[in-house]
Amino acid sequence: MKYLKYLLYVVLALVVIFLGKGLMTPSIAYDCEVSVNKSAAETWAVMSDESRLIEWLEGYKRGELVSGEKNTVGAVSNIYVEENGEEMVMQETITAIEPNRLMAMTFTMDFMNMDYEISLEEKDGKTIVRTKSLVTGNGLMNQSIVSFFPAMMKEQEEKNLGNLKQLVESNTINYFPEPEVIEMEEDTTAVM
Repeated sequence: MKYLKYLLYVVLALVVIFLGKGLMTPSIAYDCEVSVNKSAAETWAVMSDESRLIEWLEGYKRGELVSGEKNTVGAVSNIYVEENGEEMVMQETITAIEPNRLMAMTFTMDFMNMDYEISLEEKDGKTIVRTKSLVTGNGLMNQSIVSFFPAMMKEQEEKNLGNLKQLVESNTINYFPEPEVIEMEEDTTAVM
């Protein structure tokens, strides 16, 4: 009986510590950065190509537009990801967009919310890609769970950015084709 009492105290102490961590750390923030040996325009094009998201975002399956106009502020999409063999859905809302420079969005799911920003800065023919993430657990239990995983979340983001770097630097798709010049019969040229 005496041991059961001590075990109960230990379990109670662990619960208090667990919930206390969630109260003290309701959200976590982390930044990541990678340098890509391509222009900001090409980096943006590859990053924004929906058919290639699966190549650099681990677990990404598909996205479907729910409301608004694609790639504009206020556009809402359902994003489907797979984690540990289970498909999950989160709602993405674009909060800011400046082509070749910045995209910010909010991801909402039952478990947590994330404010996410990805920015591009071109210097000397290279592009610095930076991300900022702020993750907040929904409810005290989820805040506590989230508070224990900042290193894992940052590691996943660094892996995704490494995948993006590799994808952009090995890109062979011409996202900026030159206009075709056609000779006309009367020695005039037209651009198509």
